[in-house]
Amino acid sequence: MKYYLVALFDKNTYKRLEKIQIELSNKYNLYSKLPKLHITLEIIEDPNLDKLQEIISNILKDYKKFQVKIKDVICFYPPYKSVNLKVDEEGPITDLSKSFNKILGDHKFNVRDNIKDWDLHVSIANTNFSSREWSREEFVQACTLLKSQKCDFWGTIEKIELWSPINDYDKMIIHSYQLK
Repeated sequence: MKYYLVALFDKNTYKRLEKIQIELSNKYNLYSKLPKLHITLEIIEDPNLDKLQEIISNILKDYKKFQVKIKDVICFYPPYKSVNLKVDEEGPITDLSKSFNKILGDHKFNVRDNIKDWDLHVSIANTNFSSREWSREEFVQACTLLKSQKCDFWGTIEKIELWSPINDYDKMIIHSYQLK
């Protein structure tokens, strides 16, 4: 099973992002229950959870809440049909993602081979967990619509969580790491 290390936003940032998510979901009738907005930092396949949590805690022990810059829109075309906000890959968010990848890999965890192929992003709307499949035309419209808006702002990361891949927030959280 895959597990996900994700960065979560403070309340103010989340409200700003959720407003965008709700607009697209309502316009295209995508979600009956909105997926939790986050930035995926690493994906780990079939880990020893006790050892994993210990290493994550050690990596995060000196991290404080930090700022991320949302700087653009990035769309992943079919088969993904995902409309996303691109995260500027400079600063603590990238350092943290690289640290997780390297340190977990060094401890023989099955992580992504090449994180240079990964764009840090916030998924606003996609086919995962949606109540229906949206058409290619709707996807292109949504991508164009979001690109026409000003998506250039700073947000705050306040927490890192380890998730299992289900869309029930209460059940998917394996562990939560509050940043100082």
